[in-house]
Amino acid sequence: MAGIKDVADRAGLSIATVSRALSGKANVSAKSRKLAKTAAAELGFVPSYHASSLASGRNHNVGLVLPSVHRWYFSSVLEGVSATLLDAGYDLTLYNVGDQAVRRESVLNDFLLRKRLDAVIAVALVLTDDEIQQLLAIHRPIVGIGGALAGASTIRINDSGLSRMATNHLIQLGHTRIAHLTGDPALNQDFKLPGIRQAGFEAAMKDAGLPVRPEWQISADFTIQGAYASARRLLGMGTERPTAVFAASDEMAIGTILAARDFGLRVPHDLSVIGMDGHELGEVFGLTTINQDARGQGALAARLLLETLDAGAAAGNDGAATPRGATDREYPTELVIRTSTAVPPA
Repeated sequence: MAGIKDVADRAGLSIATVSRALSGKANVSAKSRKLAKTAAAELGFVPSYHASSLASGRNHNVGLVLPSVHRWYFSSVLEGVSATLLDAGYDLTLYNVGDQAVRRESVLNDFLLRKRLDAVIAVALVLTDDEIQQLLAIHRPIVGIGGALAGASTIRINDSGLSRMATNHLIQLGHTRIAHLTGDPALNQDFKLPGIRQAGFEAAMKDAGLPVRPEWQISADFTIQGAYASARRLLGMGTERPTAVFAASDEMAIGTILAARDFGLRVPHDLSVIGMDGHELGEVFGLTTINQDARGQGALAARLLLETLDAGAAAGNDGAATPRGATDREYPTELVIRTSTAVPPA
């Protein structure tokens, strides 16, 4: 049976390089990784991950903690994390904790303490100082997506600033009667996303000297179906309608477009609609939006963790994370102007 030395000889690489390549470590060139994998396949060599775990103290397993998996944003983050970890030879353990605190406690206090995971990615979840310190104390790096986590690396977008940008896009087109479709109060948890985006909308309106009409601030559940029902109520009230709607997510913007059609309103001739996210369906509906590249955020989070683990291993501490090494990154976004926004009707 072939051993790792045989693989190294055939690939023309050192044993250390082959070991790093086959274990998915980041500090190996693409060429060397391909040579190692090809040689291993030709010789029928299968690395022993159990032995590797014993030697390195790692399980090659990263935990992804999500509040939901059926929402577009979270599933897109999952795709980015999963693809990056698989390419690096890591397993992914998914924890769909919902709004149940006991589930999150089980992940942080049970699975991590039993060292089933090498690191954790927490998406749109607020971890307490005690929870973060517990992870750092057992040398488990954390990356948070969606908001700052003290002592941990984070990836986020400027939700308030981007909401102001979306609203200003409508104002610059000449709209003064602008409605906002926000998230239900039950969704305004953890990083307070709906409230932050609503505050950005209100700030832009105030800066422009425009009134924020309470009856034109309605909520939905961040789904197409929920927004469709809410937008029908908005567009069906009274004789005066808004000429534009800023929806706090692309799915809610799409629901608004579908509701407008029910009233014979043409988008954008009678009603302009802008969303936020970068949902794939946005292109189908010609939706103007701010693309936050959720899949790219997940991929970046996974890369940050792998780099931290490799740096920790090189330092001899099995990927220990320290507050000094934590980074707070604002992920780049893009205003994508399509056909759902235009100057208001005369």
